[in-house]
Amino acid sequence: MTASARHANSYYAASSFPQPDYPVLTGEIVADVCVVGGGFSGLNTALELAERGFSVVLLEARKIAWGASGRNGGQLIRGVGHGLDQFTNVIGAEGVRQMKLMGLEAVEIVRQRVDRSQIACDLTWGYCDLANKPRDLEHLAADAEELQGLGYRHEVRLLQASEMRSVIGSNRYVGGMIDMGSGHLHPLNLALGEAAAAQQLGVQLFEHSEAVRIDYGPEVNVHTAQGNVRAKTLVLGCNAYLNGLNPHLSGKVLPAGSYIIATEPLSEAQAAELLPQNMAVCDQRVTVDYFRLSADRRLLFGGACHYSGRDPQDIGAYMRPKMLQVFPQLANVKIDYQWGGMIGIGANRLPQIGRLADQPNVYFAQAYAGHGLNATHLAGKLLGEAISGQQSGRFDLFAKVPHITFPGGKHLRSPLLALGMLWHRLKELV
Repeated sequence: MTASARHANSYYAASSFPQPDYPVLTGEIVADVCVVGGGFSGLNTALELAERGFSVVLLEARKIAWGASGRNGGQLIRGVGHGLDQFTNVIGAEGVRQMKLMGLEAVEIVRQRVDRSQIACDLTWGYCDLANKPRDLEHLAADAEELQGLGYRHEVRLLQASEMRSVIGSNRYVGGMIDMGSGHLHPLNLALGEAAAAQQLGVQLFEHSEAVRIDYGPEVNVHTAQGNVRAKTLVLGCNAYLNGLNPHLSGKVLPAGSYIIATEPLSEAQAAELLPQNMAVCDQRVTVDYFRLSADRRLLFGGACHYSGRDPQDIGAYMRPKMLQVFPQLANVKIDYQWGGMIGIGANRLPQIGRLADQPNVYFAQAYAGHGLNATHLAGKLLGEAISGQQSGRFDLFAKVPHITFPGGKHLRSPLLALGMLWHRLKELV
């Protein structure tokens, strides 16, 4: 088996459930729905549809959760999109409010999925936004007020600099906001548990079955190297790994590299010093740092979003200095795992959930901008509602928002966005 066919050499892969081998698609299968992509988007869409009585075939090019779903930061954070008020002129003030409420619902969908299927994925509640500057704290105060106005039922509390040691053993931050309705988990185990639940509901899962061509029409025909699926409806949930399968959609999402290191297991005292309440945390910079403790007390430290299209030669050497800026007390701690992968980012940072204008039986979900753990689960629910004809108005709110195609084609769009993100980073210095 080639390296690209296995899971990334991550802490998650090393500590996951036994990973079943699903078959390769051979021959022709007929189903109500064909889902392309075996990450959270595809798995949850398949689950939602199977629960509604649809026959579903899911195709994954490599292993289930091979992409971002199986190697992300594991942070389950409220909200969907960035700066939702910018869409008021498209969907109205009430539409924006509904999107904000769905951003809260997204976390609850994960909670319910874990509870219903009894998935052992180390789900732990508690999260803190970290303020790098006083103006960050002002923005967090506005967020807290908005959450109160939305009827958020979980504890939200602002912290000043003098209180930060109760959350994090670092002097780097001037304040923060605790949110007990967000948290963290083992993403690969969640995805494997969801795949097992989908199979129990009758979803036919195929691995190493890359979709190489799609014949569109009233009935879609999805071809792989050794077989094909004929279906009434198609869902594309490939995100940053869509590549050339549908150039129209792939042009609207930019693959950007994100990287994580995992330390050796820490002592109870070390772990309690770093993150006394075992919360997931995230700072407010454009090149965001996010980190948390694993169930066996490793620090999982991630961030450093790369828009250049080139991965660092040595992820550990690249990420370790960033970790030590936050936690210099870890200077003598060994790094056991280092890995990265592609996340999908759209120009307006809103998840792209919709259907093709010229092929109304083809649906898609992509471009979660690094907040995919909750947003993918919401996307699966909205797609399930729309395809089954239930509450399609919620789906329509996302579908109404236009998404531009990145200029420059596949080779130039990454460098162009890298320049744009450099401008944002320079603004942070002002």
